Amino acid sequence: MAMQTSLQEEAKDDHLLLWILVWSELIAFGILILGFLVVSTFEREAFELARLHLRSGLAGANTLVLLISGYFVAVAMRQRNDLDTVKRPLTMAALLGFCFVAIKLFEYWGEVRYAQDATLDTFFELYFMITGFHLLHVFFGAIALLLIAWRPGRENLVLIANLWHVIDLVWLVIFPILYLA
Repeated sequence: MAMQTSLQEEAKDDHLLLWILVWSELIAFGILILGFLVVSTFEREAFELARLHLRSGLAGANTLVLLISGYFVAVAMRQRNDLDTVKRPLTMAALLGFCFVAIKLFEYWGEVRYAQDATLDTFFELYFMITGFHLLHVFFGAIALLLIAWRPGRENLVLIANLWHVIDLVWLVIFPILYLA
């Protein structure tokens, strides 16, 4: 009985740590996005000009890639009672995460030259900071998806599913603010 209580307390601690991580990520991204929005009000013309150099089609494709990867994570969560069946959807989600990274790096390759323009540098500094921070989350999240697909466990599955969906949610906020506003 004492052993079961101890395991339940550890599970509660794990959930608390998960939500602390999730909220800290949301706060960090919120601060970055708020900073972007504040600066954009003071440098409206430069930001509008800089947005013309973004590849919104690639960002739209990346949005679709992340949404589909989130679907595969949701499939894995629905199948969590049979851990052997979660491997394929988690692997697909991870591969789509790496696809996101590849598309984003290709997008950066075309945009980095505009960052050196003195008129556009503030926009691109903030743009690369926000999207780069997100890109790192996607990259490391995809690695975590592969590791959990290799050795699945229910608690790890719940953890990565929540984190992956937060990464998706953050992108769904970033995309319209940076590319469409």
